[in-house]
Amino acid sequence: MAEYQYDLVVIGAGPAGESAAMNGTKAGLRVAVVDERSTVGGNCTHQGTIPSKALRHAVHQVMQFNRNPMFRHMSGQKWLSFPQVLETADRVINKQVAMRARFYARNRVDLFHGHATFKDNNSLQLQLDDNKVDVLKAKDFVIATGSRPYQPPEIDFDHPRIFDSDSILTLTTTPRNIAIFGAGVIGCEYASIFNGLGSKVDLINPGERLLAFMDDEISDALSYHLRGHGVLIRHNESFKSVEGFDDHVVLTLESGKRVKCEAFMWANGRTGNTDSLNLEAVDLEPNSRGQLAVDDHYRTKQANIFAAGDVIGWPSLASAAYDQGRSISGVISNNGTYRHVNDIPTGIYTIPEISSIGKTERELTVAKVPYEVGKAYFKDTARAQITGEEAGVLKLLFHRDTTELLGIHCFGDQAAEILHIGQAIMSQPNGGNSIRYFLEHTFNYPTMAEAYRVAALNGINRLF
Repeated sequence: MAEYQYDLVVIGAGPAGESAAMNGTKAGLRVAVVDERSTVGGNCTHQGTIPSKALRHAVHQVMQFNRNPMFRHMSGQKWLSFPQVLETADRVINKQVAMRARFYARNRVDLFHGHATFKDNNSLQLQLDDNKVDVLKAKDFVIATGSRPYQPPEIDFDHPRIFDSDSILTLTTTPRNIAIFGAGVIGCEYASIFNGLGSKVDLINPGERLLAFMDDEISDALSYHLRGHGVLIRHNESFKSVEGFDDHVVLTLESGKRVKCEAFMWANGRTGNTDSLNLEAVDLEPNSRGQLAVDDHYRTKQANIFAAGDVIGWPSLASAAYDQGRSISGVISNNGTYRHVNDIPTGIYTIPEISSIGKTERELTVAKVPYEVGKAYFKDTARAQITGEEAGVLKLLFHRDTTELLGIHCFGDQAAEILHIGQAIMSQPNGGNSIRYFLEHTFNYPTMAEAYRVAALNGINRLF
């Protein structure tokens, strides 16, 4: 048994763990990172954000080709199989792993690959692949172990036609039809992907609307768009049973409906990866979803044990996890890089994309804030007409009296990129946050950014 001493030990090599380690080592801390995988990147790189977004991009490219009239005289429509688009994701994953491995080597962060469990508040036991055991001691720890799909015990996930959002990446064929239970971010993204591959999709939603946390109009736009492309959406449904057969799956709903499909995907809920850390040894107890409670500095009730990323719950975004991890090592090293992560933009990579920051119309109405709306429809912008990506809208919510931007909501191609222009204006101090910025500055033409000018004019013209 070998024993090692560090200033900071991070459990998990995903976005939160990586950023905590890099910021810590740059601040002069001696840092080690532990991960069960033999390669770095965490769930984000291997099973979550990177593969699903790479899949989405490949499918979107095929869809663009098929609907572009310029190519119709060259050949008929082209279709790629699910395994073919997975090859694109594999290439991206390999590039991400190689790049991130260089980060660790360049910054001299020690990497350990094995299963970590707490012995006490200042030591971890590390079970290595060769059955050897090491002990890592440290002043501070960061738990950044991420999450995994929740699996109801009554569903047989070992069946070759039943998947969750991790195992779907092992699918070896393109199903003619697929049922997806759960219409949150993951369910909607995969509904778009399989619909783009030509599969018939049944999207089963336990709630009343898709992405209920989004602005109602944007949620409705996604629902309308998916339905227009043949996705069958069923709201307010709960599942009763899932039966797997040799060549199909039957999903039975509590309402009595039955859905037959070649493949079934469960996309309803995730669980924090905390159950195997022996948290009892440090007197920490996760909630029913495996998540840990933290304070505004991401500290658990143990002063030297921090947590970040999916394992602390909302917002469960890679972008937020990076900032949370960096902030934790800023607290530990006192190097001035701490900030509490809030006002986080949401990016949802359906086809088309959705992105949002700030308040929704529903929230402003409940709060009785006098707001006005400015809109720009993509079909009316020259750049969208040129690219053929005409489905979409940019929606600005602003205060009637001060013209302060209160919320930005975008549905359409490159929505996650377009949003950041408005985000930058919203963060301006001393009256700099105003919709009038878009009227007082010139935008390149033709660009999608021009939609801000169009939306601002539309909104200002509503004032009286």
